[in-house]
Amino acid sequence: MQIGFDFGTTNSSIACLTNEGDVKLAKFAHSGGSTSSYRSLLYLELLAHASRKTIKSWSGPAAIDRYLNADERGRLIQSLKSFLSNRGLQSTEVFGRRITLEDLVANILRDIRTEASAYFGFPIKEAVVGRPIRFVGAESEAEDTYAVSRLETAMYRAGFERITFEYEPVAAAYHYESTLDRNELILIGDFGGGTSDFSLLRVGPEIRKRGREPRDLLGNEGLGLAGDAFDAKIVRHLVSPALGAGSLLHSFGKKLPVPNWVYFKLERWHHLSFLRSSETLNMLRTVRAQAEERAKLNALLYLVENDLGYQLHRSVQRAKVTLSHADRTVFRFTDGDLELEEEVRRDQFEEWIGEELALIERSVDNLLAKTGAAAHDVDMVFLTGGSSLVPAVRRIFERRFGTAKIRTGDEFTSVARGLALK
Repeated sequence: MQIGFDFGTTNSSIACLTNEGDVKLAKFAHSGGSTSSYRSLLYLELLAHASRKTIKSWSGPAAIDRYLNADERGRLIQSLKSFLSNRGLQSTEVFGRRITLEDLVANILRDIRTEASAYFGFPIKEAVVGRPIRFVGAESEAEDTYAVSRLETAMYRAGFERITFEYEPVAAAYHYESTLDRNELILIGDFGGGTSDFSLLRVGPEIRKRGREPRDLLGNEGLGLAGDAFDAKIVRHLVSPALGAGSLLHSFGKKLPVPNWVYFKLERWHHLSFLRSSETLNMLRTVRAQAEERAKLNALLYLVENDLGYQLHRSVQRAKVTLSHADRTVFRFTDGDLELEEEVRRDQFEEWIGEELALIERSVDNLLAKTGAAAHDVDMVFLTGGSSLVPAVRRIFERRFGTAKIRTGDEFTSVARGLALK
């Protein structure tokens, strides 16, 4: 049995290659049913016992259920993978205790390993683990190497005894290859929550039969942005203005802008959870008292105090997904007294993410340039990951390679399947 483990920024999945050669995805309990996509988030609560207090964690679907049903909410942390390249974040304070980033990540990985072991019927100790070409925030090869080392540490702390890393787009290529009856030169575009990765390689039955060689992989390229960066633009244009971004406050007889760093963190799922600190909350209460538009700061404070990052993420995702198949939608976010509603058009959204689209285009062009391949040399383009469904992303590849060469499928599980096949 071979295990492929795709630990994603937003969703994770795990697959097993059986002795019969079939790939089987682990299923996880969720809302009375099951899912093969495990949300990569962590929820922590402080539990009081007779003589001491302990911090207990939940992850994935169980974390969401616990968080939504809690009378007094603990800490919900999303997109932890995005911190792996950040040397400045070694640990964080949770209920007065310091917890390392590796231990927080390990809690998620351990839960996935435990549940998948129960599903497959054997203890999982070894796995081929996916990694992006370029981690979020990494600006050098050294920072990517540092991120891999932290992920490796977390994997071992989660109970794995042997792991092998593989690039995520290469893994997606192995999955695509399993559908082929002839050799092809393919370009893989893998769009996750935090990264966009591209690989150009030769795959097919003859290559599998003779065994893979280094020359089969022509090149890789990647950048640390994808779905979360698209989400950030929706937050910036639809959410933050309703919460006081760009408004003014009165301080010592002067009019000053409301601190914008709060809204910067609001746009990033991995930072949003950490706004709920006593220092930040006290600052926001002071700003509210001085603000010209106090109702908007009330709404911001309500969002942060109640740790509504998951609900906000769900509303943003709903709007983004709808815009992938409709020309317009209404963004809605409602919780208690906080109610946001505004129409958004697809062309607006595409204008907001224009800078990100340009970087993706440049990355694809860089891959072709450094490998010496021309667009007409590529037999097929396989796009996977949630953001591959965004029409503006798909058009980047249609313009270069032609609509007939574009293939998609298994957007959320192709990497795990391919990791198992490796």
